[in-house]
Amino acid sequence: MIVINALVELQEQLTAAKTQGRQIVLVPTMGALHEGHLSLVEIATAQPDAFVVLSIFVNPTQFGKNEDFDKYPRTLPEDIARLEELSVTPDVIFTPQVSEVYSEGIPERLEPRAGAIGSVFEGAARPGHFDGMLHIVSWFFRTVQPAIAVFGAKDAQQLYLIRRMVHREFADSITILEGKTIREESGLAKSSRNRFLSSEGLASASRIIQILRTVEAEIGAGQTPDAALDKARMALTGLSLAKLDYLELVDKSTFKPIADTFSGEALLLVAVILDGVRLIDNITLNIQEPA
Repeated sequence: MIVINALVELQEQLTAAKTQGRQIVLVPTMGALHEGHLSLVEIATAQPDAFVVLSIFVNPTQFGKNEDFDKYPRTLPEDIARLEELSVTPDVIFTPQVSEVYSEGIPERLEPRAGAIGSVFEGAARPGHFDGMLHIVSWFFRTVQPAIAVFGAKDAQQLYLIRRMVHREFADSITILEGKTIREESGLAKSSRNRFLSSEGLASASRIIQILRTVEAEIGAGQTPDAALDKARMALTGLSLAKLDYLELVDKSTFKPIADTFSGEALLLVAVILDGVRLIDNITLNIQEPA
């Protein structure tokens, strides 16, 4: 495992790997690695003839004016140490500088655009976030030219938009693998931001997944999605230190809200600002037609 921050060095490594018949696998991250990220590395290294590039880059264009770009944890030495503990490590850790990624400065218009799906849910709370995310993921795809890229399921809206971009912009030439959400013992989804929660905040946060599972059980027992969501919104609003942003069921194939008559695979999405920390989570529901 080597650490590279210059594009020319990366290209030398990629060229050598391709000459050896290796398959390039990319794991894009912003660092502050936790077990969720490490599980993505394990998926990547398990691919046949994998040459794994893990990128660490805190991308300024996906942070809004009032967001935590400057506060976002930058923990490269700790990240390297965690990766070294894996039984199979990435081949390359790529840590480019902002000046190299945006060598001509931040463009006035980021491409590709996230469109309508990028303006709802997380996009409504974080205007421009998904345009910045797609721009940087596209940059890494064009730079690394992976055959496979691995992303986590926790960022469901991000994953949907990346898959759509790969279809539209890259002619489905990159296989996107989805890693399951890794959770704390309490059920709370692992996140780099969990470190900012107080002990009381952590206790409240652990209730989020329980409420999502209750929605799943109630719909499975025949309750309408609207009724189950209304009860869950009340429960989430009542959590200590919590402010509910959204709780919604969407069609997994379109990312649009479902009606009570829907049947098929849906995503139950939630965002809660808890103890001043924005937490997101989701689970997949298989909704059956009424008997």
